[in-house]
Amino acid sequence: MDIIDNLHDMLERGIDSPLLRYSLGNEFLKIGDPDAAIVHLRQAVQLDAEYSAAWKALGKALAGTGNHAEAVDVLAQGIEVAERRGDVQVAKEMRVFRKRSHTALK
Repeated sequence: MDIIDNLHDMLERGIDSPLLRYSLGNEFLKIGDPDAAIVHLRQAVQLDAEYSAAWKALGKALAGTGNHAEAVDVLAQGIEVAERRGDVQVAKEMRVFRKRSHTALK
């Protein structure tokens, strides 16, 4: 929790950025708290709609809460961003996550 505490301290000091929010989201995913991750990852993509890794993590977090319908939509947006930016590997990974969430909806 030290990393999360340090990142939260930065937010409390008024430091906010897409990278900080992405980092917080990822740390919450690592400890198995996708709900907390979603809060920060939504903020990351709101601050920078072109942050393809944040879209991927947000989709993964949504799937982790069982919200596969929204995960499919978020990952579709993320794939568009990644392709536009030339992030081929990230787009490929999001396609895999999107397929899994789509399958879970059936």
